[in-house]
Amino acid sequence: MRILGITIPDAKRLEISLTSLYGVGRSRALSILKKASIDPGMKAKDLLVDQENEIRKIIETFQIEGDLKREVAANIKRHKDIKTYRGSRHSRRLPVRGQRTKTNSRTVRGNVRKTMGSGRKKEEKK
Repeated sequence: MRILGITIPDAKRLEISLTSLYGVGRSRALSILKKASIDPGMKAKDLLVDQENEIRKIIETFQIEGDLKREVAANIKRHKDIKTYRGSRHSRRLPVRGQRTKTNSRTVRGNVRKTMGSGRKKEEKK
């Protein structure tokens, strides 16, 4: 099953497999399936054609994938352009939402690990 050019995994439950779409989490996937009156525990390979079309129709009402990515990128660019604090944090590649930076900011900064032994040079034999 393909929705908006993304292949939905066949072997997983529908409530999980719909989360492979950008902008669809567990709660939105469950609400989509509830609107379409489809069991969330069903697998994608067991769906009928009219059920697939119903899911597609409901998903197209939401802003997901490319449109959502463009909107998020535009919001970040707007913050950078008006020089807000959040925009400056984005441009410096630092955590934006108030997290500490002395430790635990590896997801934004990259996994830089500097420990005691990593910078030491090996001693020469006498």
